[in-house]
Amino acid sequence: MRAVDAVMECLKAEGVEAVFGIPGGANLPTYDALYDGGIRHVLCRHEAGAGHAAEGYAKATGRVGVALATSGPGATNLVTPIADAMLDSVPTVFITGQVRTDLLGTDGFQEADITGMTMPVVKHSIMIQDPREIPKAIHEAFHIARTGRPGPVLVDIPQDLSRADIAYEPDDRIALPGYKPTTEGNVKQIRLAAKAMANARRPVIYAGGGVVNAGAAAELTELCTADRFPVTLTLMGLGAFPAPHDQWLGWLGMHGTRTANYAMDEADLIVAIGARFDDRVTGKLSEFAPHAKFIHIDIDPAEISKNVPAHIPIVGDAKRVLPKLMREYRALETDSSRLDAWWERIRGWQERHPLAYEDSADSEIKPQYMIEALYEATGGDAIITSDVGQHQMWAAQYFHFARPRRWINSGGLGTMGFGLPSALGAQVACPDQTVVCVAGDGSLQMNSQELATCVQEDVPVKVFLMNNGYLGMVRQWQELFWNRRYSGVDMKMTPDWVKLAEAYGATGIRASQKETLVDTMKRALETPGPVVLDVHVTKEENTYPMIPAGQAARDMVG
Repeated sequence: MRAVDAVMECLKAEGVEAVFGIPGGANLPTYDALYDGGIRHVLCRHEAGAGHAAEGYAKATGRVGVALATSGPGATNLVTPIADAMLDSVPTVFITGQVRTDLLGTDGFQEADITGMTMPVVKHSIMIQDPREIPKAIHEAFHIARTGRPGPVLVDIPQDLSRADIAYEPDDRIALPGYKPTTEGNVKQIRLAAKAMANARRPVIYAGGGVVNAGAAAELTELCTADRFPVTLTLMGLGAFPAPHDQWLGWLGMHGTRTANYAMDEADLIVAIGARFDDRVTGKLSEFAPHAKFIHIDIDPAEISKNVPAHIPIVGDAKRVLPKLMREYRALETDSSRLDAWWERIRGWQERHPLAYEDSADSEIKPQYMIEALYEATGGDAIITSDVGQHQMWAAQYFHFARPRRWINSGGLGTMGFGLPSALGAQVACPDQTVVCVAGDGSLQMNSQELATCVQEDVPVKVFLMNNGYLGMVRQWQELFWNRRYSGVDMKMTPDWVKLAEAYGATGIRASQKETLVDTMKRALETPGPVVLDVHVTKEENTYPMIPAGQAARDMVG
């Protein structure tokens, strides 16, 4: 069969039900194979949208997301989603067309060295040089993308090789001698960790997106509740531990709760699980958690001691390591009363520094209230995607995620324009779930064309737009640190979002009254098909609390 037909067979063998992409000259053979290949194709309006949709699909399910693009600009438009997937450890496979092999190196039409360009931001890349390699390459790409620390894999296929006839026999056996992720964790190190936890007087369990990726939320909860361990999560880890829980401190970092950040600052032991001590969490690294010893559990050995030296490093898969750690800890038969003073200190912070804001005295909608209204309207039962900015932080603060894979956002790269296409991907993956994209008026304009995809594909995503007329987070920084010298942040010209939604064939609704917001949101959620709800909020509200850049957690403001 043709190599591209073999690609379709390999994708089906890997359980792929839907792919996202745009055709072009170099990947025309792939699209010919898709015509009767038995796999749903979602035609996006921009390759970046296709890439982010593949990410949303993967984040909502844990399965590998797939995006297709042609050579040249089609491939280069995938660079941002690839980098985004790399920083957030998203299992994705990107299949790009390439010019014919006789044109490689000639600056042929739409030629681009996409494997070279993406080398720093892929987990692995494969440039096909022989059509007989293609089936093996596809299976290897999926294996690498979803095992160990998940990440993006690029497969670049020259057009002439994709059309070649090959002898195809189904074979998904993988033999990669140089790629053997460590999953089990060292037993001796796990025992040392259990003893350290038993001896700690001010412990904090700090977990991240790695727990979600590992499918280890239940194991994390069991470990945390094996004693009265205080728990905090990163932005990427929300939902890995149920937010409505007595041991939950809130999430930590630049816009996390004071309680979580103060607890980290005073802890004597920090148990990091699937988290990487990034700068949004640590603040000023030299002053981060000055009294603490560190246990660091991670599937990626390169992350351990990268930013913060680990006293007890454990390389392994959280789903496999955490039950062993829990058993070792319980065998020590510890006295939980040793944590009484610590919890008294924590409860004091929670009472003095709850998440709060000054609500409007009239009908004006505060952005924080918009998220509270969303939580009420959905009953907390929805997949929430977000773009990047103030609305992302407020969503993380005021929507209480009780389960994993219900919060989908761009963390490490902070990609504006991520929200709508990722919601599209999540909705395709989970057609029976309510999917809401919380967007900002700056971010939504970057990929608003994917509304056309939602309408054409009958994907009923609900976009709840937090419209304040500014690039809000940048404006906040200019207010606080640049003497209110607002430069390039006033969105004077934005579309009439109701008319834009209707122009695409979606439903547009506008909300500007606090008293009716919850009912309006419920109406939007009940409306069939894609909906854009344009919510006008306070223009110059700031996101607090906040650790100013380069300062320590104890220096939080707001």
